[in-house]
Amino acid sequence: MAERSKFAQKAIKNFYDNREGIALQRAQELVTELYLSEGKARAKHWKSLATHLQALGIKPDKIEELQAKDNPELVAKLVQDLVQKQ
Repeated sequence: MAERSKFAQKAIKNFYDNREGIALQRAQELVTELYLSEGKARAKHWKSLATHLQALGIKPDKIEELQAKDNPELVAKLVQDLVQKQ
């Protein structure tokens, strides 16, 4: 494998240093998408949101509970709490 340039090394390091912030921002965006979507698109957004919530340290059983209730307001409150903790 080829050596990475200093720029690439720094970009990768910055990504991993800011991974939690990136996941939190994406979770906020997906909550908005949940409010606006229906059907297959909504299921796709839930799946993506679950991935980002796991990256933020939310337990899988809590995520499953939120998906079962299918209420974007509950997810929005959870994400808002995560933003305030940060």
